[in-house]
Amino acid sequence: MLKRLFRKKEISRPIDSATIPEGRRVYAIGDVHGRNDLLQQLLDKIIKDDGERGDAESEIIFLRDLVDRGPDSCGVIDTAMQIKAKLGDIRFLMGNHEEVYLSAATGDEKAVRFFNRIGGRETILSYEITMKEYMELDMVQLAQRIPEIFPQSHIDFIAGFEDQIVIGDYAFVHAGVRPGVKLTEQRPKDLRWIREDFLAEDEPHEKVIVYGHTINEDVVEAGNRIGIDTGAYYSEKLTALVLEGAERRYLDTSA
Repeated sequence: MLKRLFRKKEISRPIDSATIPEGRRVYAIGDVHGRNDLLQQLLDKIIKDDGERGDAESEIIFLRDLVDRGPDSCGVIDTAMQIKAKLGDIRFLMGNHEEVYLSAATGDEKAVRFFNRIGGRETILSYEITMKEYMELDMVQLAQRIPEIFPQSHIDFIAGFEDQIVIGDYAFVHAGVRPGVKLTEQRPKDLRWIREDFLAEDEPHEKVIVYGHTINEDVVEAGNRIGIDTGAYYSEKLTALVLEGAERRYLDTSA
């Protein structure tokens, strides 16, 4: 009787039976954070992998946070725009760092202060502004300068990102989902910013949630979620999840 009372709760693992529709192949890329060098390496691996596989309707999904922290956010956005124009079947999710980027791009001083605190300094310096000019500007002046150095093409590109993507038994979001809330009723704020409440939930969601936002040394496969943010901006490891039918595998830049 005591064994039954204190038996560890068994966690359902919907990832073990999750599939995407036959004939499709999905590459989901984790948080890039300004590492254009790693992004280009991973895209080369993805294109090579896709070419070596059989015919399929292939697409790439960026889980976002393209910008901040790493040294070349401007280059990352350029690469993303170029690969989108070249391949077409590429989709982008709105991350919390992109949300703040768009606010800072309006010249709002409060948004620029917050942007700087979460890695926006590196993003700003990846554009046409010298370190000397950056250091000489106070925050009011910097807020006025940002709309001049962020290209409108970059702003428009980021503004068109999606909040969630559902394919088969998987839902792709940036940060996670609010437990107990239908996917169709999730708030953008939660999809871009949530952390602890989502990570603490063991019960199955409507779909297996594929997310970034929370850094781990390696991929996290829990019963109801798959986390692929491996801290590329400092770890040198940018990761992509590959889904095809019932198959699940990974590509990364660590080797």
